[in-house]
Amino acid sequence: MSDLHIRAAGPSDVTAVLAFWRTAAEGTSISDDRAGVDRLVARDPEALLLAERDGVLVGTVIAGFDGWRCHLYRLAVSPEARRQGIGSALLAAAEERFAALGGRRGDAMVLDRNERAHHAWRAAGYAPEPQWSRWVKPLTDG
Repeated sequence: MSDLHIRAAGPSDVTAVLAFWRTAAEGTSISDDRAGVDRLVARDPEALLLAERDGVLVGTVIAGFDGWRCHLYRLAVSPEARRQGIGSALLAAAEERFAALGGRRGDAMVLDRNERAHHAWRAAGYAPEPQWSRWVKPLTDG
């Protein structure tokens, strides 16, 4: 994996990230638009991590920290690059970021129906917490 480079996304990466998520991510979110990702990159420039191989985007993860809890979103690897350690490398980079910020507990947003993702998260040491249920409310109509 020496040819894999992980770096924080910048404003110029947003268009490529949105296109990547359409092919590599399971499902979409109301936040998967230019304005949403622009806000993320502007607010926390180190949160959106990109994995590149030979200059080509092959993976992403959002490693957000609110000062109390570490949140992981949008772990996605291009279909042709899966099972090559890219997701694990992205999670390791996210966890290094969290440790440097003083984070002590991470949680991940993982779709119930995405069985392939469940395996990857378990392999990385994460586990579902059945005593918690996720409750959401869209804050916009979009």
